[in-house]
Amino acid sequence: MSDTTVLRGVLDRWKAAVDAHRPEAVAACFTEDAVFQGLHPYSVGRPGVAAYYASQPPGMTADYRVLEARRLTDGLLLGYLAVDFAFVDRPTLTVNLGVLLRRAGDSWSIAHYQVSLLP
Repeated sequence: MSDTTVLRGVLDRWKAAVDAHRPEAVAACFTEDAVFQGLHPYSVGRPGVAAYYASQPPGMTADYRVLEARRLTDGLLLGYLAVDFAFVDRPTLTVNLGVLLRRAGDSWSIAHYQVSLLP
């Protein structure tokens, strides 16, 4: 399976959960000890991810474009993406997102998530 296919598999699950405003399902895309940095102070672990997405407004959706996907080792994959977060009542916010996926058995999860706003 290609690196981009692996990355899309995880991010498609993440996107579906974000679009459905299901914070616990979003958190399930992450490892138990994931380091998460959205646009608020960072957290570690799934509870912080769930709390972050629970605080987002209903109707928010995410569309992503893969910019880079690189296998670092057999069990680690680096992804760099452009993400458009759309809202019902305000303009779309475009961010860059770096993720590190970790494999456990046959499944992949997000171990690190870092959002950045670029001018």
